[in-house]
Amino acid sequence: MLLLLCSGLAGQTLFQSPEEGWQLYTSAQAPDGKCICTAVIPAQSTCSRDGRSRELRQLMEKVQNVSQSMEVLELRTYRDLQYVRGMETLMRSLDARLRAADGSLSAKSFQELKDRMTELLPLSSVLDQYKADTRTIVRLREEVRNLSGSLAAIQEEMGAYGYEDLQQRVMALEARLHACAQKLGCGKLTGVSNPITVRAMGSRFGSWMTDTMAPSADSRVWYMDGYYKGRRVLEFRTLGDFIKGQNFIQHLLPQPWAGTGHVVYNGSLFYNKYQSNVVVKYHFRSRSVLVQRSLPGAGYNNTFPYSWGGFSDMDFMVDESGLWAVYTTNQNAGNIVVSRLDPHTLEVMRSWDTGYPKRSAGEAFMICGVLYVTNSHLAGAKVYFAYFTNTSSYEYTDVPFHNQYSHISMLDYNPRERALYTWNNGHQVLYNVTLFHVISTSGDP
Repeated sequence: MLLLLCSGLAGQTLFQSPEEGWQLYTSAQAPDGKCICTAVIPAQSTCSRDGRSRELRQLMEKVQNVSQSMEVLELRTYRDLQYVRGMETLMRSLDARLRAADGSLSAKSFQELKDRMTELLPLSSVLDQYKADTRTIVRLREEVRNLSGSLAAIQEEMGAYGYEDLQQRVMALEARLHACAQKLGCGKLTGVSNPITVRAMGSRFGSWMTDTMAPSADSRVWYMDGYYKGRRVLEFRTLGDFIKGQNFIQHLLPQPWAGTGHVVYNGSLFYNKYQSNVVVKYHFRSRSVLVQRSLPGAGYNNTFPYSWGGFSDMDFMVDESGLWAVYTTNQNAGNIVVSRLDPHTLEVMRSWDTGYPKRSAGEAFMICGVLYVTNSHLAGAKVYFAYFTNTSSYEYTDVPFHNQYSHISMLDYNPRERALYTWNNGHQVLYNVTLFHVISTSGDP
């Protein structure tokens, strides 16, 4: 029996069979709600008698990965395009109301409609950009198709003619795809999906995560049970292995951790050392601490935790722009402080006082330089507050957040997969997020 888990993690390897040579990927969620999965089965008769054939196989795999990413981009663009078209219809409706109203509306009602129209006007340029992106993706898909055909012909002949030229085309295509993904990947949070339970494992409190900087082929999962004095970190080879509870290695940290706000970033674990305000950077490959540093004035040992307690004074996060620390100090009167950290030295590069009391927050996460805060860790929670570091401003939000198991003790965003990882009362749960992004056109400032 083959078990499929569709979690909406773009290009994520879920299961792998070394004996049969197949891999199962998730792709994305289609606009009609269906989950699209892709099984990749490499040819069993591929010749490997020399180094050139291995290079060709690797190039074929690269094209396959680009194709999968293209599918994800196409689905996301289609979804966003439908959303913006709906907003365009609303804008036209408001415009018609304004034209038909003439002098029949009160001055106040007329001004309100006019202000609403002004807010919606930028959507026209956004719609044009989405249409252009859609055409770009169609062209890129055609390039991938042509390139795949050329590579297949070369592999069949086992020759090397045109190999360097094809390699350059693949690199250029990857660069264009990366630029397109970066443009589509960031934006303002407008929705959180229903929860997807990956596994029920461990105690009531803990954390689990993947490396936000790892290539798509690296799907290792790290698992840390408990919220204080723990030292044992389990590293699973793939998400599929984590689901099955097999194929893992154990790391024993030199210093115990506090809380559940850990994060894995570029091969290292960042965590709060127990009974201190010290940040520890532990490198998995060398099994050693690369650097540790105190966060100036940061509270610890349940001085300023989230509403659920659990020594959650310090919370580390990663988004599209890098490494962050969320904590508070006596000087900030218990309000949440957001600090951008240098991942190499752990020095604070810049800090923001959000004005939001940390003890009133259920949990928090960063997306695109914006701190989002939930108003509770219990059932009925919602994303209630957003702080924008680029403008040093905030707003209150109302994004529903289904807390299925009634007690969240860890919540983190993974920018590589555009998903939220949560630990909910002993369950490891995923949420997909919907981001709305306004793309500046070439004529904009």
